[in-house]
Amino acid sequence: MSAYVIDSVLFRDQFGTAAMRRIFSDETTVQRWLDVEAALAKVQAELGIIPRAAADEIRRKARVELIDLGELKAEMDRTAHPIVPLLRAIKKVCDGDAGEYVHWGATTQDIVDSGTVLQLRDGLDEIERDLRGLLENLLLLAGTYRDQVMVGRSHGQQALPITFGYKVAVWAEEVRRNLQRLGQMRERVLVGQFAGAVGTLSALADSGLAVQEALFRELGLGCPTIAWHVSRDGLAELAGVLAICTGTVGKIAHEIYALQKTEIGELEEPFSLGKVGSSTMPHKRNPAACETVVALARAVRSIVPLALEGVLAEHERDKIVLQTEREYLARLFGLSHAAIAKTRAVTAGLTVRTGHMEANLYLQRGLLLSEAVMMRLSDALGRQEAHEVVYRICMEVFEREGTLKDALLADPTVASRLSAGEIDALLDPKAYTGLAGAFVDRVTAG
Repeated sequence: MSAYVIDSVLFRDQFGTAAMRRIFSDETTVQRWLDVEAALAKVQAELGIIPRAAADEIRRKARVELIDLGELKAEMDRTAHPIVPLLRAIKKVCDGDAGEYVHWGATTQDIVDSGTVLQLRDGLDEIERDLRGLLENLLLLAGTYRDQVMVGRSHGQQALPITFGYKVAVWAEEVRRNLQRLGQMRERVLVGQFAGAVGTLSALADSGLAVQEALFRELGLGCPTIAWHVSRDGLAELAGVLAICTGTVGKIAHEIYALQKTEIGELEEPFSLGKVGSSTMPHKRNPAACETVVALARAVRSIVPLALEGVLAEHERDKIVLQTEREYLARLFGLSHAAIAKTRAVTAGLTVRTGHMEANLYLQRGLLLSEAVMMRLSDALGRQEAHEVVYRICMEVFEREGTLKDALLADPTVASRLSAGEIDALLDPKAYTGLAGAFVDRVTAG
């Protein structure tokens, strides 16, 4: 039984992924702590700080399957401490006195933070993999529909013609920037922690820096310039970047949702027979996946203020910060990965209704091309006067039946300067997409 949707058997695949549940599971969390302890013992033996035989035994026994997790939980509850019960459990399974050399010169937060960073690295690998897959989908769509003309909208209203390829290229470039953000962030976030009780490595004295550097080479993590026990800006940045990433996919999903509305009908998320949109309206084909992505993106953004609280840590150590992170990090990664993975799936099977796109170009009876007419008249009337003339004519078309072409031909100011053939050419939406194709080419060229 679970009260959290990320763990619910019924809802967990809507609000998380199997990969993130595995990465942030109890078993993996404990294994990552053990990995840090084993690596620490290995490098300390190599530096002559602890016996090599002890280090070898610690490494052999640093396996979560040798730890009774039920007993570990009971001891964690009894001691109100996460690592001391684990150290006792390791000692129990190690032969001889090897267990006495576990955790040499370390503090609890060193193990917890470094173990967490190993999990974050695995989680980021999964997220980046699906973001790259999403980018590939978008680049394919942008190239395929480079010249497919559709309505561009501003303030929710028809504005000017664009191409669907252009719209998707905007999404693709944003996803590409997010991948860059994730890559740039790694060097600041994927940094290990080994600094001792208050960050000075006092228990190891002169050998401390050598142990620290060797430990993080062994774990494949960055080596901090100084302890970050109470400097949680990296995790705050992580939350912010994931909020941006999920904001992007939330926007993409919301745009698909909006363009799937019956009255627009230009896009549709993947549908298969058997999906049900309503318990009472059998005809419904709802954009359910896109709705879920938007909800997930909102949930991720709500975590950012909590992550920022960690920046306000106190003194040289602050367990409040650790407890806060323990609550939100798995949720942050589960929600983020679900949003990105679902958007990747949606874009892989997106239905593009080109017929509806083209029909919608003519809904406003030519008004979509008012800018084209205005700019042509500007040569003769000047920019501001041309705007006044075309504005007046457009407002008349809004208020009565008829087309913009008819209204332009009926206006003496326009008719004396533009022929019917010229007006027809100006009101062709396929001839007024600007540099949409060139921008698509820029994006798809990478």
